[in-house]
Amino acid sequence: MNASPPAVAEEDRLKIVLGALLAMLLAALDQTIVAPALPTIGSALGDVEWLSWVISAYFLTATAVTPLYGKLADIKGRRGVLFFAIGLFIFGSLLCALAPSMLLLVLGRAVQGLGGGGLIALAQTIIADVVPPKERPKYMVYISAVWAFASLAGPVVGGLLAEHVHWSMIFWINLPLATFAIFMTDRALKKLPQSLHDHKLDLAGAVLIMSATVCLMLALTWGGTTYAWGSSTILALLIAAGVLFVVFTVWLGQVSEPLIPIRVLRNPVVSAATAAVFFSMMSFVGLSVYVPLYHVLVQGLTPGLAGVALVAMMIGTVAGANTTGRYMGKMVHYRRLAVGGGILSIISLGLLSLLAAGANFWVIEALTFTAGAGVGTLFPVATIGVQNAVEQRDIGVATGTLSFMRSLGSVIGVAALGAVLLGYGVVEGIGEHAAAAGDNSNAGVAFRALFALSAFGQVLALCLIFMMKELPLRGHNGPVGVTE
Repeated sequence: MNASPPAVAEEDRLKIVLGALLAMLLAALDQTIVAPALPTIGSALGDVEWLSWVISAYFLTATAVTPLYGKLADIKGRRGVLFFAIGLFIFGSLLCALAPSMLLLVLGRAVQGLGGGGLIALAQTIIADVVPPKERPKYMVYISAVWAFASLAGPVVGGLLAEHVHWSMIFWINLPLATFAIFMTDRALKKLPQSLHDHKLDLAGAVLIMSATVCLMLALTWGGTTYAWGSSTILALLIAAGVLFVVFTVWLGQVSEPLIPIRVLRNPVVSAATAAVFFSMMSFVGLSVYVPLYHVLVQGLTPGLAGVALVAMMIGTVAGANTTGRYMGKMVHYRRLAVGGGILSIISLGLLSLLAAGANFWVIEALTFTAGAGVGTLFPVATIGVQNAVEQRDIGVATGTLSFMRSLGSVIGVAALGAVLLGYGVVEGIGEHAAAAGDNSNAGVAFRALFALSAFGQVLALCLIFMMKELPLRGHNGPVGVTE
């Protein structure tokens, strides 16, 4: 049977949720504050062809360790593991702030990802520990508020610090924020009910998936630019990525406690929801990186204004997630919210593909807003649906698996959409040299293809949402979900 979370006093529950949200804010803010500073970082450190890896390196390591955090939290308890993740995140921030070269900055971001990969998954798991699925949509509003703040404040603060102070300040600022998060969560998390379980950590699985993804990212980065797509180097990387992904899949069935548990993935709700999130995040995160570049190359905006223009898509995403969180608990057929949102995002991205070459700026802003709103509806439906469908003892692992697929989709999406632009010869990387490509006649055509590929990703996500079984959301003592 699938037990509901133990009852916790409302006052303690709010303190625990607040502590979890503060930890989540660290990772959420870090995902939005870096992008506006990329041109300045590229100008200061050089090697701009690797600038996109400042984003990808973070997601890559976060992807590999996210499922491990779910198991660690089940073994050692939520509080200690959360503080360990925050500590790694702080150490990575220090490496980034002090980095004298692009290589060391990328390495620092990879260390940041080792900590940041656990913050979001652990925060969601902690909330699931004290809030039953029937009430979770109400708390998803708080999560949406965290992402709303990060989405709005991150680009503005990052741009201002990079332009008027120094780019390293976007990493130094993490230190006081992390200290405050530890101070606020320490006492609250001591009240969290403990439900410890023994697990084995699949470090080999983490290495396999990370190695496979690195090979794929290198192929997408170098293909058509540094090396021809048909060159032996690119073919070797693609073959290596394919072999490693196959080995990883086989490995999952050979070990007692794999990185992604086959037992959890056999749950039809978990398998459909995680796959939907994977394809949706391929589209969404890639767009969040390259939409500002579109505004520079096609709309003719300055890099600073292009970063501000991205806020429309972020607001839309938060609005979609917030609205879904408010109404999901009141609906029997809550999956319809994600279906409607998926259709909205597909239509919006399709129109963006058709109009990319010469549409009015405000039309583009409206379409990116509605595309973001559509994507946003998927997050609460997938998260709550997965947590509702598994046993209480598997909530940490299931939530970690969902975050794993979300991060993996993000990594591959940034690389895949970037490969589209590289293939059209629009821009070699994300840096100040990108502005020089503004007179490239292929820019409009390239972004039409990019938006079309993003729309296809959302089509795949929508098909998978249709396949997700819709289980009644249980309360404190409500019915349990299936786990077959």
